[in-house]
Amino acid sequence: MFSIITPTYNHENYIAECIESVIAQTYPHWEMIVVDDGSTDGTAGIVGKYSEADPRIHLIRQKNIGIFRLAETYNKALSLSNGEFIAILEGDDFWYPDKLKLQYNILQNPDVLVCYGKSDIVTSVSKTILRQFPQFTEDTVWANDPTGSILDIILFEGNIPALTIVFKKQILDKIGGFKQGLLSVDTTTLMEVSLMGKFGVISETLGGYRIYSNQITKRYPSEIREAYYRYVKDFISKNSGNKNLKNFTRIKELDSHHKKSIAISYSRSGRYKLARKDYSGARKDYFTSIKKFRLGQLGWISRSLIGLVFSYLHLDMEKMIKKLGRTIFLEE
Repeated sequence: MFSIITPTYNHENYIAECIESVIAQTYPHWEMIVVDDGSTDGTAGIVGKYSEADPRIHLIRQKNIGIFRLAETYNKALSLSNGEFIAILEGDDFWYPDKLKLQYNILQNPDVLVCYGKSDIVTSVSKTILRQFPQFTEDTVWANDPTGSILDIILFEGNIPALTIVFKKQILDKIGGFKQGLLSVDTTTLMEVSLMGKFGVISETLGGYRIYSNQITKRYPSEIREAYYRYVKDFISKNSGNKNLKNFTRIKELDSHHKKSIAISYSRSGRYKLARKDYSGARKDYFTSIKKFRLGQLGWISRSLIGLVFSYLHLDMEKMIKKLGRTIFLEE
C-alpha cells in the first residue's frame, strides 16, 4: 500500500483537486495523510469533508510551524503511515490517474529504493502547461547507477519533482526520516538515499506542479539558493568517507555553478520584489546580484541594471514583460 503525505497550508483553492487526483488513481490501495499546518482559510474544512466520506483520507491538524520546519510535518505523517511506499503530494499539486500504478510496478524491483518521473509545470488557474521537467539524458545516471552517480545532477539543481517521488518506507526509516533543507525536504532526503542504492525512473509525466504568485519559492529565491549550496557542501563534507561518493564526478564544477546561480537568484528576487512594489527591497537585491555576477554574465547584469532603474523610478516592469508574452509568476 501507498501512504501519501500531503502537507498543506492555506490551499483552499487547490486542495480539492489535489485530493480528487488521488481518489482517481487506477491503483486503489492507498491512504492519504493530510497534515494541515494551521491554515487560516477553508483548507481544513474541505479536507474534513473528504475525510468523512472516504476512510482512506486522514486529516491531521496542527498549529502552524511553517515551511522552515517542514521535515517535522513530513515526519509526523510518516510516523502515522501504514504503507510500504511513501509518496509525496503537497496540497497545491496534483497527479494524473495512472501515477501510482506505474510506480508500483517499478518499485517491485528489490534494488530500487525510490522512484520518480516527470512533472508538468502548470499555471495556477487555467492549468496551461508551460513545460515539463526534468529532461532525462543518460538513463543510468538518472537511475543512480552506479550508486551515487545521480549526485552529478541533484547537487547542482533540485530538479526531481517532489510530487513524483515515492520512497520505500524502510529506507526512510533507515535514514531517520525526511531531512530538512531551508525550505524543502525532498531533494535533501534524496541526497541521503542516493548513497544507498538505485532509483527507479519513469519517462511518463506523472502530475502537475502548480505555480502562482504567493509561492514560497518566489518569496525567498536567494535565501533558498544560498541555503541549498550550504547543504550541498555540508553533505559532501559529512560523507567524505563514503565509497559511493566517488561516483560524483563533477565536483570541480560545483562552486562556480552555485555562485553563478546565487547571483541569478538575487536578480530574480529583485524582479519579484519589484512586481510586489517593494522598491527598496528590489534595489538591495539588484545591487547584490551585480556584485556577485562575473563578466561572463553580461545578460543578467543588464537585467539587474534595468531593474534598478525601474525600482528608482517606481515603474511597473511587468507591463514591459507582458508585452513580451511573459509574466513574473509564470515562466520564472
